[in-house]
Amino acid sequence: MAKIVIDARQYSTSTGRYVSKLVENLEVIDDKNEYVILLKEKDLNNANFTNPHFSKLLCPYKEFTFSEQLGFAFQLYKLKADLVHFSITQQPLLYFKKSITTINDLTTARFTNPEKNPYVFFVKQQVYKIVIWYAAYKSKRVLTFTNYVKDDVVKYTGIKPKKIDITYCAADEIIEPAKPIKNLEGKNFIMYIGRPTPHKNLWRLIQAFDNLKGMHPDLKLVLAGKFDKNYSDIERRVNSNDIEGVVFTDYISEGELRWLYENCQAYIFPSLSEGFGLPGLEAMTHGAPVVSSNATCLPEVYGDAAHYFDPLDKQSMVSAIAEVLNDEKLREKLIINGRKQAKKYSWRKTAEQTLKAYESVL
Repeated sequence: MAKIVIDARQYSTSTGRYVSKLVENLEVIDDKNEYVILLKEKDLNNANFTNPHFSKLLCPYKEFTFSEQLGFAFQLYKLKADLVHFSITQQPLLYFKKSITTINDLTTARFTNPEKNPYVFFVKQQVYKIVIWYAAYKSKRVLTFTNYVKDDVVKYTGIKPKKIDITYCAADEIIEPAKPIKNLEGKNFIMYIGRPTPHKNLWRLIQAFDNLKGMHPDLKLVLAGKFDKNYSDIERRVNSNDIEGVVFTDYISEGELRWLYENCQAYIFPSLSEGFGLPGLEAMTHGAPVVSSNATCLPEVYGDAAHYFDPLDKQSMVSAIAEVLNDEKLREKLIINGRKQAKKYSWRKTAEQTLKAYESVL
């Protein structure tokens, strides 16, 4: 029996879906090894394990802090693990025992976030670039979500491709009953769900939508996601440019998200950079036709189940969305192919591939 520690500090965040689902499925398939799941205080009561080989422990060390570099490293040494799995790239540079690191993508190293203090973010970004390189060399294995990211990490860090294992993610069907959003009932709309950071390319989507209204004057664009400074800035630009029909939902429940997927004319994913593209796959699960950027890993993940455009070309985006809105046969094809594509992925398979990586190191 080996003692495996999993850094799950992102457990309840949107990006933490990966580690929470990984742990959930490792519980099912592994009754031999001992697992210690490291969690932030807010997640200690939410994470409950049924497998007696799984336990949870408070990890109070925030990412991108000195306490992470020192206190977290000390905590890991005290645990005397046979293997530590860092589910995010950020980790203590002074931990030298056996470890595996998941690098979901290199977006943070390449794009800024206007919501953050620019000077602080710049410093953290430079540190993050060093951590990516160092973690890739220090870790016994590196896990990525796609072949695209694997190749990207190889080019960025110079490590050998054979050191990297691909563990695809998956999309679960939302169990919560669909809950209509009142001001959208009976309306025609296209949608996006997620963060509004610059690499998500939402302003080009809004401009493309504004052009589309000439052909579809009653169409609305729904931008779903918790309202923050970035969304506030986008809303201000929408108002100053007199663009009508853009709906900002703020935070929505799982039931409301399911309703949006099931009732939209199309799910639009205009991103410039992704490590996997989970929202588009989730939309496919619920029967939404997906119109997607052809950037980075998205064609690899979506295959022939999405209709693609160049995310840097506004007219390409307009044309692709219009084709899906105007062609019922194309819509039906995307819906059928989307459901099939989503079923190719499972969190159980993710856990099996990850466990195989653990065993190769142990």
